[in-house]
Amino acid sequence: MPDASTAPAWIAAAAALAVALAIWRILRGPSAADRVVALDIVFSASLALVAAMALATGRVLFLDIALGLALVGFVATVVWARVVERAGARRDGRDGAPR
Repeated sequence: MPDASTAPAWIAAAAALAVALAIWRILRGPSAADRVVALDIVFSASLALVAAMALATGRVLFLDIALGLALVGFVATVVWARVVERAGARRDGRDGAPR
C-alpha cells in the first residue's frame, strides 16, 4: 500500500496507464462515442496528474488548476456528445435537431 510520500508516483503511473489506454481507444475506435469517452478519460487522468502535483509539492494552486480543468473537461465532453448525437441523427435520416 502506498504511503503519503509515494502516493504521487503511484497516481502518476496509474494516470499514465489510463492515458495510454485512452489514446489507443481514440485511435482504434470503433465508434465516435468510444472516442468521446476516451477523451473524457484523458481529462480525468490529467486531473489525477494535477492532484499528484499538488500532493508532491504541497501547493494548493494546483487544486485551482484541477478545478478549472474539470470544468473545461465537462463542457468539452458535453459538446462532443452533442456533435456525435447530431452526426448520428443525420446519418439515420433525421434532421438532428433536439426534440
